[in-house]
Amino acid sequence: MERARRRPVTPGAAALTERFIDDVLLLVSELVTNAVMYAGTEIDVTCRLEPAGAPGVKSDDGGNGADGGAVHPDDGPAVMGVVVEVADRHPSRGVHGGVDARSGEPGYGLQLVSAVADSWGVTYRQSEKTVWFRLVAREGEPEIPGPPPSARPAGAGRRRQAPPGHPAALSRAHAAEWADRGGPSFLAETSELLAGQLDQEMVTALAAQLLVPRLADWCAIWLNTEGTGMKLSRVWHVDERRILPLRADLERDTPSVGVSTAGTPWPWPESAGARHTGGSALAFPLVARDTEQGLLLLGRAGQLQMTDTVVRMVEDVARRVAQAVFTARQYTRQTTISQALQRRQLPASLASIEGVDTAIVYEPHGEGQTVGGDFYDIFPMGEHRWCFLLGDVQGKDPEAMSVTGLARHLVRLLAREGHGVESVLDRLNTAMAEDSAEAVELSGEQASSRFLSLLYGELEVEPGVAGAHCTVATAGHPPPLHLFGDGRVAPASDPQMLLGIDEGTEFQASSFDLAPGETLLCVTDGVTERRCGNWQLDDNDGLAEILRDGMGLGAKALAEHVRRAAHDFGTGPVEDDLSVLVLQAVRGGNGRRG
Repeated sequence: MERARRRPVTPGAAALTERFIDDVLLLVSELVTNAVMYAGTEIDVTCRLEPAGAPGVKSDDGGNGADGGAVHPDDGPAVMGVVVEVADRHPSRGVHGGVDARSGEPGYGLQLVSAVADSWGVTYRQSEKTVWFRLVAREGEPEIPGPPPSARPAGAGRRRQAPPGHPAALSRAHAAEWADRGGPSFLAETSELLAGQLDQEMVTALAAQLLVPRLADWCAIWLNTEGTGMKLSRVWHVDERRILPLRADLERDTPSVGVSTAGTPWPWPESAGARHTGGSALAFPLVARDTEQGLLLLGRAGQLQMTDTVVRMVEDVARRVAQAVFTARQYTRQTTISQALQRRQLPASLASIEGVDTAIVYEPHGEGQTVGGDFYDIFPMGEHRWCFLLGDVQGKDPEAMSVTGLARHLVRLLAREGHGVESVLDRLNTAMAEDSAEAVELSGEQASSRFLSLLYGELEVEPGVAGAHCTVATAGHPPPLHLFGDGRVAPASDPQMLLGIDEGTEFQASSFDLAPGETLLCVTDGVTERRCGNWQLDDNDGLAEILRDGMGLGAKALAEHVRRAAHDFGTGPVEDDLSVLVLQAVRGGNGRRG
């Protein structure tokens, strides 16, 4: 948040020129941007006019300002200063532009590259967590080149003209000096901003705003694309009115081949401005891991003549941008592959069951995950018969996800071959036990066994008869809960051994009728083992109570009721995959999915 406090203009002050106002706007913009970027807290911005040359007028920066609190003699011409303070209200960090004297680490809060801070006369006040500077306007100061105010479009923004001392306004000699003094800090800032960026568009956006106006008046970045040549990713200009026309010009002249030499001259687009003075542009290749990622183009009004020092610094920036783009693309590629594989672990759709409403709530644990260790399915098995399952694989790694897909497809295959509930569990248990034994034989005792908990059942609907006949069994899984019409809740199956532990285990199923209005609730241990301190959600039949509280709700509303209850039970985030499957018998008509 920014707050501005203004004071009246002092009578008789020197006229404030366009150039002077541009300098103030640029400095405030840079300071606030750095403050918000590094501190992320409330920011106070104070701007005021102050006679800088009047007798007896003293700087109010406590003796730590740019003028050291000295009294300015009246040297004749009317002099007016603009004092700007940007204050960070963060309570815990020291604020300065260099290294923290206590920790030896770079300062946080309000920061600028040290060389830029020196050239602008910015002072860091540690005691008050404020950066301070004064710009002085004198009568007769020349206006910046450009069209007169009357020629500007109404409401048009002002060009962010760099003040003297800013690297974008430096001469050839001073540019080299700035590169020597401020280059390392600038490169460190570039690395810090680009590090961890996993979106290539964000990388180019940050890079463009780092380079303009520090090293150029405008910047363009092309990125290579597979099979379609180069694509213009970002265009930035100190005069924001020129960004769209400049982008249009550059898109008409897309590079057909890459540039191999840093600082290659590039044709000046008319929309970049500088009609009378002209301008020059230089191209730099973006290369990472010996692979061309794109092209960086810098342009400046006048002759853009770079010393070897400045060229090397721009090359260093280009390498950092290229590496960040490469990393972002690798992440995007891996994420796309992962998501494609994850989508194959779950069914694309769930079958509708005649006379039964169904609903599923599925929340995989882990950032960026679309599939976790839990899995589910509902599929038809001929006329009037459907199968349903809800399972949980031990672990959350990619190997666990591979077991998820294997188990779901193997259950479908066994069911379609005519195996009943008990037979499906027996054969799936044998397959998993054999797989674990083979893994131990190949990799030794360090090989990790994969265990699987599963709830599997069948629903059979008789034409013309409301409700359904259900057969269900569980293997190491929380038993399904049967909610009767009178509000009673009872487990619908007996607990049994996990799949994959003992090859000789035999599994037993339970059968019952699901009458109209009755509900079967199936969940994974992410629900039953949700913790609040030393308590779990299902302690003292907590899940049965939640189900009873949801009596009268439809299938979809009941599934959401259970999900919300699981989230509300604990104060911290859910630490496991969370899955809820609801089967609810209805009177007549076709079932619905939720």
